[in-house]
Amino acid sequence: MPDPSGTNSTPPAPAPKPPLTIVMGCDTFPPDVNGAARFAERLSAGLVERGHDVHVVAPAASRTHGTWVEEHEGVTMTAHRLRSWRWYPHDWLRFALPWMSKANARRILDEVKPDVVHIQSHIVVGRGLAAEAQKRGIRIVATNHVMPENIVEFSLLPKFLQKTFVKIAWRDGRKSFDRAESVTTPTRRAAQFLEGATGLRGVHAVSCGIDAHNYTPDFTPRTANRILFVGRVTGEKQLDVLLNAVTLLPASLDARLEIVGGGDQLKNLQTMAETLGIADRVTFTGYVSDEELRQAYTRATVFAMPSVAELQSIATMEAMASALPVVAADAMALPHLVHDGENGHLFRPGDAQDLADKLESVLTLPQEELDTLKNASLRIVASHDIQRTISTFESLYRGEPVADPVTDAAPSVPAPE
Repeated sequence: MPDPSGTNSTPPAPAPKPPLTIVMGCDTFPPDVNGAARFAERLSAGLVERGHDVHVVAPAASRTHGTWVEEHEGVTMTAHRLRSWRWYPHDWLRFALPWMSKANARRILDEVKPDVVHIQSHIVVGRGLAAEAQKRGIRIVATNHVMPENIVEFSLLPKFLQKTFVKIAWRDGRKSFDRAESVTTPTRRAAQFLEGATGLRGVHAVSCGIDAHNYTPDFTPRTANRILFVGRVTGEKQLDVLLNAVTLLPASLDARLEIVGGGDQLKNLQTMAETLGIADRVTFTGYVSDEELRQAYTRATVFAMPSVAELQSIATMEAMASALPVVAADAMALPHLVHDGENGHLFRPGDAQDLADKLESVLTLPQEELDTLKNASLRIVASHDIQRTISTFESLYRGEPVADPVTDAAPSVPAPE
């Protein structure tokens, strides 16, 4: 009905918000293969697709360093690759030179003049960017993917010093986080852990998110019992527990295990599989292409995640987006994703027998009940859509108030000692 006053009563559409110039500070970025690197890549690419100018600052993947354009996830962005050194206790890690972190940050910030700096860790690159961005009055958003408890494995420190190292590392991280206007981490449980470890308050829980359309749910009845693990083959993943669990499964199941990923424990675990007499039932693929990874998810029957140090677990979300039931350790953030009895099962961390029992319970389900678990995985992971994650960070970059995306509630986690 026309407005009798002759004026249009429809409120005007809000003016489009101008694109931002964003510096993404990363201590790890592809070609590195880990959850933090993948998240930074996907977030950066998603921001570029929305019209923002993204500059990634990360260690060079080789001795060649400098500034150039790189393609990630089908889009291009500017990469500032810093001179780096290889850390030989780790199988691939390279790190930017710590004593150059502030000088590198000054050079890049003065050249790019960003609206916001988003640091993905506080170790080297993030530390320098946070310090120099604060001096220039540039908004800082910080995301934590790091647990010093995991880093200490590669530090070469004697065990009696490791607990002290962890306390110092968290205290040091607090200095960089205090410079940020907003601090995030992938789950509410991880946020509680970070607050307990550092004394911070108001940490946002923002899922790393995934694009579920990149994965193929397959409800075709399986002709074999395939267990899949995807991730870094390192100590905190507790893959020895998974191998022991496979030996405890009934021989009648003829279960096969596929381990996708590389890491410093690969050779040790291959030797362990031979010692346990299951080498013919375990496949170590090493690193694979994205397409090969998607195929591995699609052909599996169940996904196993025995790790006790997951702040979220992108691999578990990818498995769920592929309609896989999941058996995971009841530790850290995994209960956010795996709802016991709904889309899989949680097992007692480190307990190979309990893991074997939970895997057997999934592998012996009638197809109708297995499909119920598979559909539940799809339903739960739907709340972790990457587009929602990108929108939340856009608001944080602009200094707008945000409500943490609701993904799942989980019991509180005790603060570290």
